[in-house]
Amino acid sequence: MNADIIGVSYDTPEDNRAFADRFGFPYRLLSDPERVAGQAYGTARPEGHERYAVPRRFSYLVDPEGRVARSYVVRDVAAHPGEVLQDLRRLLEDGSDSTSC
Repeated sequence: MNADIIGVSYDTPEDNRAFADRFGFPYRLLSDPERVAGQAYGTARPEGHERYAVPRRFSYLVDPEGRVARSYVVRDVAAHPGEVLQDLRRLLEDGSDSTSC
């Protein structure tokens, strides 16, 4: 569907590479150990939170113009890809109108 999947974690590039190799990830994992992207996208937990080391699990569908067409709080990891694919199909059918998702 001409879409890119990119994952982001707080791990180092070396840890991400090992994780991707171990689990056969077919997409890129970016490293955000300084939590810059996490802060910008609202996935970082506040300092002092019991799960501070683990970002909240969100996904973003970005349209061809670079705009966030849809954001997701990922609660069901198994069902989430289907939801995104459905929205991606709708986005492609409707053009780049991000209000349609």
